[in-house]
Amino acid sequence: MKDRLRAVFCDHLSIMRGKYLPASKLADSETRFCRSTFGVHYDKDLLPAPGAMMMDGLPDMELRWKHDDIRDSWDPHTKIVLGDLYDDEGAPLELCPRGTLKRAVAKWEARGLTPKVGIELEAFAMQADEDGNLRPYDTPGAVVYGTGPLTDPMRFNDAIWEKADELGFRLDMITAEFDAPQFEYTLTFDNAVQAVDDIVLFRLMAKEIALEHGIILTFMPKPIAEAGGSGMHINFSFSDVSGGNALSSGARNMPETLNDLSKQCLAGLLHHHKALAGLIAPTANSYQRLQPGSLSGFWKNWGGDHRNVTTRISSEGGPKSRLEHRMADGTANPYTAVAAVLNASLLGVENNYPLQPIETGDGFEKNDAKESCAMDLKGAVADLKADTVLADAIGRLLVDNHVFMKEKEVKKTKDLEGDALRDFYVYFV
Repeated sequence: MKDRLRAVFCDHLSIMRGKYLPASKLADSETRFCRSTFGVHYDKDLLPAPGAMMMDGLPDMELRWKHDDIRDSWDPHTKIVLGDLYDDEGAPLELCPRGTLKRAVAKWEARGLTPKVGIELEAFAMQADEDGNLRPYDTPGAVVYGTGPLTDPMRFNDAIWEKADELGFRLDMITAEFDAPQFEYTLTFDNAVQAVDDIVLFRLMAKEIALEHGIILTFMPKPIAEAGGSGMHINFSFSDVSGGNALSSGARNMPETLNDLSKQCLAGLLHHHKALAGLIAPTANSYQRLQPGSLSGFWKNWGGDHRNVTTRISSEGGPKSRLEHRMADGTANPYTAVAAVLNASLLGVENNYPLQPIETGDGFEKNDAKESCAMDLKGAVADLKADTVLADAIGRLLVDNHVFMKEKEVKKTKDLEGDALRDFYVYFV
């Protein structure tokens, strides 16, 4: 088989879309898709979502990339590339999540600060039984922070690590999470767009390699009702013009010594807490995870080295200083989720929101926080719709498209429970 190019993008539902192009196209820098992809739902329902132009002839949009961005892939005969989307007149497509992140980064760069991002992905491993029903991957000796064959008898994670190493993905960690068969994948910090590009392609690679081992690796937040949830934690910081970490307040970052930039970012995230949920925890299944006492991002609060608050301050200081936002899950588009977190943080800087006191409760039995995100997708989407300041900062058309699709999703999933609700999402995320 001759070499070919796989040109891909991550859509509004965090589904990877793309096409294979022949080797003769490796010198090209664009290909076309139907713009109305942004009106296609999980169940393939075609909807007149804002910007999708579903009722206007389903016109083209163009995916463009730079030749230097073409990479080797886990298929030895296939190169792969991520690109940006443009409308049929050559203007950047407002619906493009990757373009949305680039705009968020540019706002920070205009202030002399470069966003740095590290993402932690959590996932469950499932297998189909002889009747085609999904069941948890059998890991008889799995424990939190488990390693080796008792945690992963088929060693599919070894295959993921080996291929990631070969392709230059800079893995920071793979480990077993609290519930079996749950795993965490973390890549090292990088500039925001590069970091999200890497996590998007790594996630695709991990799912496809796992599938070769008979494993359905799903990043959905709650595929097993009786088990814990999976998140997509967004760690971020900023480098200044001298290369230093702008969030650093010394050798250790402590709540009582936070610098002004850290406090302003926290205040922005808290002020827009409810609306963020509608965008970065964007499915009905997300709210089976986002619950009190779930180590997720339910409460509108912040803390030091405290895993039961929404925004955690790592105690590591100096160049490793960072904030960790713990609300997002793997059903969110990673570009959109990071853009939302960066925009909410920037609004805290621009508007000088007051910072509420630190959380002193344990998060299980006691909380200082009195406000939370919504309890379901319907409420979260309503909160997003109401927060016009955040929507305008992120991009009005993208948010309007998202709200439309998610209001439809509320109706599509209202009568689904258990495995039926899981199966509405599980093969896509």
